[in-house]
Amino acid sequence: MVCKKCEKKLSKVICPDKWKDGSRNTAVGTDRKLSENKLLSKPGKNRFKPYENKCKICKSRVHQEHAHYCQGCAYKQGICAMCGKQILDTSMYKQSSK
Repeated sequence: MVCKKCEKKLSKVICPDKWKDGSRNTAVGTDRKLSENKLLSKPGKNRFKPYENKCKICKSRVHQEHAHYCQGCAYKQGICAMCGKQILDTSMYKQSSK
């Protein structure tokens, strides 16, 4: 679960869009080169540990970039996985602890 503000921070797909008129890869003035391998072009990213963050609640590894909470804990608490802002009121939910 991600709030509206954090939706902009979500990572983009590596392969470019096929539809040229409304796709993200037709923007003028971008630094994207044609036939560029996106995995090799990021110099600071560690390929072997892409997501080094751990969940603040259960200490397990998160599966999203820039996230502080894992998906399970964010859903149980009703919070945004990236910023921790309350999204859902889970006071009337009956959830298991597993």
